[in-house]
Amino acid sequence: VCAFPIHLISKGYISGTSHSVSVSEILAVRELDVGGGTNDDGRWQKMPQKLTEAYPYAFTVSYVERARQHRWRCSDVTFHCSDGVLRQQWIQTIREQLTALSMADRPKHLLVYINPYGGKQQGECIYEQKVAPLFACASISTDVIVTEHANHARDHLKTEAELKKYDGVVCVGGDGMFSEIVHGLVSRTQRDNGVDQNSPEEKLVPCSLRIGIIPAGSTDCICYATVGINDPVTSALHVIVGDSQPMDVCSVHHNNTFLRYSISLLGYGFYGDVLADSERKRWMGPARYDFSGFKTFLTHHHYEGAVSFLPATDILGTPRDKTRCRAGCFICQHDGQLYSGDSPEESKTAPDVSDRVGWGVVRGKFLAINAASMSCACPRSPMGLSPAAHLADGTTDLILVRKCSRFNFLRHLLRHTSKDDQFDMTFVEVHRVRRFRFTPRHCQNDSELDLRENGKQLFSQICRDHPACSCSPAYSSWNCDGEILPHAAIEVGVHCQLIKLFARGIEEQPLFEDLANPQCAL
Repeated sequence: VCAFPIHLISKGYISGTSHSVSVSEILAVRELDVGGGTNDDGRWQKMPQKLTEAYPYAFTVSYVERARQHRWRCSDVTFHCSDGVLRQQWIQTIREQLTALSMADRPKHLLVYINPYGGKQQGECIYEQKVAPLFACASISTDVIVTEHANHARDHLKTEAELKKYDGVVCVGGDGMFSEIVHGLVSRTQRDNGVDQNSPEEKLVPCSLRIGIIPAGSTDCICYATVGINDPVTSALHVIVGDSQPMDVCSVHHNNTFLRYSISLLGYGFYGDVLADSERKRWMGPARYDFSGFKTFLTHHHYEGAVSFLPATDILGTPRDKTRCRAGCFICQHDGQLYSGDSPEESKTAPDVSDRVGWGVVRGKFLAINAASMSCACPRSPMGLSPAAHLADGTTDLILVRKCSRFNFLRHLLRHTSKDDQFDMTFVEVHRVRRFRFTPRHCQNDSELDLRENGKQLFSQICRDHPACSCSPAYSSWNCDGEILPHAAIEVGVHCQLIKLFARGIEEQPLFEDLANPQCAL
């Protein structure tokens, strides 16, 4: 970081205020034709004649400016010099700094997947109008693929993509599109390294390429939890400056067979039933989630089973503390090193996940069984399902909601929209775990029926606790990041910091409240 005495020309033509901008947040620099005016903050201005004569040479710096509610914007400042040689020196110096950043962290060549069908079907428009110009300004080249069908991006990453020539993968879409990218990239990485994904005990190899998310879907939970807002420009700028945020990934298995990866939420019972019902109402659009949620709440089904789990020990933080996962999170750094065993002392305390000693078991009737690998915060639920969950600490928060009245369950759901402790209820318990297994009560020989092929059998079983109803289901479905799993009996393991995103975590807002007096250093 360096400072220099040079006149800053802003909207008021000449400013006596000293400004600066961090080199790490400069996007680009270019020469400027003074005779044509300057473009500061997106507005062209005609320079006074006296200024043009005194400082005939100018250059413009594009940089990141923070706005409210975690938004980032691209802003321009124009610097005027009296000497053309001095201007070239500054341009050359800044470009050398940007080149050094590109060699270290910033991407130069990206593979971009666009989902044209997600959300309001604005993916292509969002990319072309808001994102592509920013990438071009930062001299980032891209190969763009518009997906044509479900799992197009996943299959392309697994088999065809030449990943070695890219610095990252960007998806334009919602959480479903991001899940496709994760499955394709993780599966490709394991295949290239000879790792068997069907083994629940296998330690997976972390992905080398970072993933960027440009929000353009029905749900953008991942983006909200890692950036703090669902805004395409903000996400694009995080990609350009080369931010890196590690994230945990959960693997889901059934009888030593790999099913799916989960990044945000695994939900059985309430959230599984909501998804299963909403899938039959896709014609309703995003409104189907509200309708199915209300319907599922009224049906009030509960499910019997046993949950066994391996608690996370020797870690910092608990599911009920007030610590929040933010940019530069110390808990993620500490617990991530503990789990991965980066140092000899730490590796001694890293848990042996294959050892069944130390596992806990909870049996009962549950309205919901949720595993939150992040807060799962979103605009409707600003605190999320588990406010103190962390992005990269090698754990997931296992939330068990036992059978209770509709009124009490409604109280629990409403806690998601407030700052009250949503776990402070007698019928709710939460555990921070590294692994867990769920076995439905009606499983025979620990191998339950395939949900898709035996739906009629499941719904024909009579539940003892619902004598008035002869069609109450014995099984729910697992909601795995918006996809229904085909089995109810599953085993889940957390893989610490398996992927990295072009993000830095949510920044603390108080640091950037004084927007009227920016203090920047070039």
